[in-house]
Amino acid sequence: MKSQRSTEDLLSRVGLFRDLSPRERRRIASLMTRLDEPAGTVLTREGALGREFIIVLEGAVEVRQGDRLVKTLGPGDYVGEIALLGHQPRTATVVATEPVVIEVLSRSEFTTLLHDNPDLSTQLLATMAQRLAELETTL
Repeated sequence: MKSQRSTEDLLSRVGLFRDLSPRERRRIASLMTRLDEPAGTVLTREGALGREFIIVLEGAVEVRQGDRLVKTLGPGDYVGEIALLGHQPRTATVVATEPVVIEVLSRSEFTTLLHDNPDLSTQLLATMAQRLAELETTL
């Protein structure tokens, strides 16, 4: 069983959720599923249908397009917003490069989160635009 308090504390360190109230972070934590995954776990696969939004709480992951490393992400970073917001296939493969602790939101939970916190939609859209631009420059 995951610790809600721990999840709330970790969410306060995620830029996307930092400015939310403790009550709002508690609500978000209640929507999430915590997973501990070993190094080598593929968290998303390029071209696959996106069904979840993933926040890295501990550890590191690589974001790859084809055989090319796009970037490395760590605690506080997140992936999956492009596929969920854009209703399109995953733009990259994300692989744990060391053991990771992640929080996962399904599509329906993600929709609930954005409905309950409209300001997050704006932040996520800005992030999505930035990431798509980064992917284009690496092509």
